[in-house]
Amino acid sequence: MIKFGTSGWRAVIADEFTFANVRLVALAIAQYLKEGGLANREVVVGYDTRFMSNFFAKAAGAVLTKERIPVLYSTRDVPTPVIAFTIIDRKAGGAINITASHNPPRYNGLKFSPPSGAPAPPQVTQAIETKIRNLQKKGVQLEPLEPEESLCQEADLAPTYIQDLETKVDFPALAASPQKVAYNALWGTGRGYVDQVLKDAGWRVDVMHGEVNPLFGGRRPEPSEEEMPDFLEMVREGNYILGLATDGDADRFGIVDKGGRFVTANHVLALVFRYLVEEKGLEGGVVRSVATTHLLDRLAHHYGRPVYETPVGFKFVGEYILENRVVMGGEESAGLSIKGHVPEKDGIIACLLMAEMVAKKGATVGELLEDLFLLVGPLYSRRINIPLTPEFKRELPQKLAAHPSQVAGLKVTDVVTVDGTKLVLEDGSWLLFRPSGTEPLVRLYLEAESQKRLDILEEAGKKLLGI
Repeated sequence: MIKFGTSGWRAVIADEFTFANVRLVALAIAQYLKEGGLANREVVVGYDTRFMSNFFAKAAGAVLTKERIPVLYSTRDVPTPVIAFTIIDRKAGGAINITASHNPPRYNGLKFSPPSGAPAPPQVTQAIETKIRNLQKKGVQLEPLEPEESLCQEADLAPTYIQDLETKVDFPALAASPQKVAYNALWGTGRGYVDQVLKDAGWRVDVMHGEVNPLFGGRRPEPSEEEMPDFLEMVREGNYILGLATDGDADRFGIVDKGGRFVTANHVLALVFRYLVEEKGLEGGVVRSVATTHLLDRLAHHYGRPVYETPVGFKFVGEYILENRVVMGGEESAGLSIKGHVPEKDGIIACLLMAEMVAKKGATVGELLEDLFLLVGPLYSRRINIPLTPEFKRELPQKLAAHPSQVAGLKVTDVVTVDGTKLVLEDGSWLLFRPSGTEPLVRLYLEAESQKRLDILEEAGKKLLGI
C-alpha cells in the first residue's frame, strides 16, 4: 500500500521502498502533471544523503523524461527548502524529492511538491494515490529506464537560494558581530549552507557530523535533545554561545543554548515571531499547527495580531505563507518559515535567524527566553510518543471520542478536533492526542505553565489513554 502521509510517502528500503515502486509513483506523478497541463514545465528532482537516494532520484527522473517531461537534477544532495525555492524561482511544474527527512536510516521516501513550492495538499496526494492504485490494478511494472538526455539538465541549486537569503537574513548584522558557534549537520544535506553563510560572515563555525553517512551514526537524523547528546556536550564543553543543527533534509532545526541546554522548538518559534515583529517590523498574523505552543497566541494577542490554527503538516501552514497573511508559520516539530519565504519548512533560515538574533541582541538564547517570559508569561511543552500496537490502534478512536469534562482537576473549556483531540483547560494548559502521520505511534502533546504541571498532565493523559 503506497500511501502519502503527513509529508510524502515513506517506507523501509528494499521492503516497500524499491526501485519498481519508485518508478510506479513517478509514472503516477507524470500522469498527474499531464492532466494538469504541467508537462511542458521542468520538474526539479532532488535527493538527500540516505542509502541510494541519488539512484532512486535518477530512476524517478528517467520515468518523467520517458513521459516527455523535462527534468532538472540537483548536482548534489539538496535540502528540501532549497528544492522548494528552486520550484518557485524557476517556475517549475513541481518537484520530486527522494527523502525520508528525520526518519530512521532504514527508511527512505518520496515527496512531491506542486508549482507553489509548498508540500502537496491532500487533494493532490490523493489524486496521485488513485493513479498508483489504477496502475497497480492494471499490473503495470516499469523496467529500469535510461533518461532521455535531451530532457535532462543538471544544476547546483545552492547559489540562487543563498543569494535570496540575503533579502531575509541580515548578513551585515552577522558580519558586524561574529560569534563562535557549533553546527551539527547530522550527516545530512544542510552542510555547506548554515556553516558556509556564517563562515562567510566571519563567524567561527565548528561542524559536527558534516560528512555523508547513510546510517546517520545508527541514529535518527533528527535535531532533538534525545538524538544529539554528543552535540549538547560539544556546545557545553566548547563554550560556544550557540549550537545550531538541521535534520537529514535540513527542513527542521535544532537550537542549543550556551552551556549545552537544548531549546525546544516551541520556544524557538516564539522567539523568532517576536523578533520578526519587533526588530524586522513584519506585518501580519501567525499560523501554527494544533500541536504547537500557545506562546504564539499570547504574543499575537500582545501585538494585536490574528492567530490561525491548522492540522499538523506544513502543507496546511504553508498556505498562509503563500497568501502573505502571516509573519511566520510554525510547527512544534521544528518547522518554520517566514513571510516572503518558501511555503515549506526551512531549518536553514531558522538557524540563521537565531544566529542573527543572538548577534544583534548581544544575549544568549536563554536570556532572550527569560525576557519573553517576562512579557507574556512562561509556557512549557512536552511530546510523548506511544507505540501504536494493533490492539491499541483498534481502541484508539473510541478513546479519543470520549471528551471528559475535567482533566487533572481542571475544567475542560474547549475541545478542538481539527486534527486529533485537543483538550484545552481552564488555566490555559492543554493536551492533544493525535496518531502520527509518518510512524506507528500515537503522540501525546502537553503544554502548561510549569514542568511540575506538565508531569501532572502527562499522568492524566496516559490515564485517559488507558496506559
